[in-house]
Amino acid sequence: MNNDHFQKLDKDQFQKLHKLVDQVAERQLKDFGKINSELKADGTLITSCDRWSDEHIVKGISTITRHKEGVLSEEGSKVVPRSNAYWIVDPLDGTTNFAAGIPFWAISIARFLNGEPETAILDIPVLDKRILAIKNQGVWLNNEKIDPKNKNIAKSDCVSVCSRSINVLQKQPNQKFPGKIRLLGVSSLNMTSVALGQTFGALEATPKIWDLAAAWLILKELGCSLKWLDSNPGNLKLGEDLSAVNFPLIAAISKSDLERLIPWGNTLMEKNN
Repeated sequence: MNNDHFQKLDKDQFQKLHKLVDQVAERQLKDFGKINSELKADGTLITSCDRWSDEHIVKGISTITRHKEGVLSEEGSKVVPRSNAYWIVDPLDGTTNFAAGIPFWAISIARFLNGEPETAILDIPVLDKRILAIKNQGVWLNNEKIDPKNKNIAKSDCVSVCSRSINVLQKQPNQKFPGKIRLLGVSSLNMTSVALGQTFGALEATPKIWDLAAAWLILKELGCSLKWLDSNPGNLKLGEDLSAVNFPLIAAISKSDLERLIPWGNTLMEKNN
């Protein structure tokens, strides 16, 4: 028998994981618009809700896995755990939105097995939406399985970009960008918008591993195309410190759409180097 079968989450663990995300989402909705933010050393924002969410998720995962699987999280350890199975967590992706009273942020949790994402949950509390992806099994939105073919039914002409990647427009002022630009302010949801067919592409300049871990599996399971512009998260090393490592990428709904965005991705890297 395949030993990996015994390393996947069982039904009880899944139920506990969903309950854990429910608890965090409830707390975030309660705190939204009512707490102040502060600057971290890297210049990004953090709130007490970020810290509570991180601690609660990390503790909950340790309990669910009986302390056998390590956790890398944005507000905790940023070193790749030395266990065969480990988790990567962004407890509140979109803190700037959250702190500014903009109702759009996400809880991102991914479990890695043998160096690749095996299970992912991306929860959008304010929209009451939860996306679950399981390697080689597919993607579910609020318990309804998504047909990968449906993402092309009503094709969007929008491209989601991050605040840093929008600089490519200044780099190529005489070139027409191949889509209508959308800035959602949440890296994981920028990428997931492609998987759901809300945009046909996304450009991310400086995502960290916790920004992309869950979205990565969702994109793969729905047949989207990805191009890593520098570091490849498929080459993570146990014990590696990822606190300062970016994984710039292009995500697209199809290979042809990816080709349309590659010149802009190349320009982005020229801008950053």
